[in-house]
Amino acid sequence: MPIEERISASGHENVLAEHASTFEVTTDDYLTKAGDCILGIDADRAPTDFDPEFVAAAKNASATITATLQAADRELTITGRGDPRLTFENERSMVGRTSNYVDDRTIMVEADAAAADLDREFVAALANGADLTVVLRVE
Repeated sequence: MPIEERISASGHENVLAEHASTFEVTTDDYLTKAGDCILGIDADRAPTDFDPEFVAAAKNASATITATLQAADRELTITGRGDPRLTFENERSMVGRTSNYVDDRTIMVEADAAAADLDREFVAALANGADLTVVLRVE
């Protein structure tokens, strides 16, 4: 049975979504153009807020983790996997990675897409300030 976490965030005029190996959502209320992996700011939750059941399931190396991104009547899904090294201890941001790198911000590894891979109309909506909903599901 899948376990879900739902995060609400906001787009920002500096959303570029140009990073080739990561995507990020942050609780920070600002964004500079240097944050080229960031899709949303002012998130209402961070990894430390996630349910322990979700965290435990995501630490399974065979777990599939999906991030469904919803903004401006558009929906995209990024699929990755869990890893025993995931900690979900970061209090500010969550990062999906196409690599196997793990730090306290990492929410999935081996993702099938990064910020640069996202539909450009979806990215434009975020750059115009659209609300972003991220639904993380672990199975």
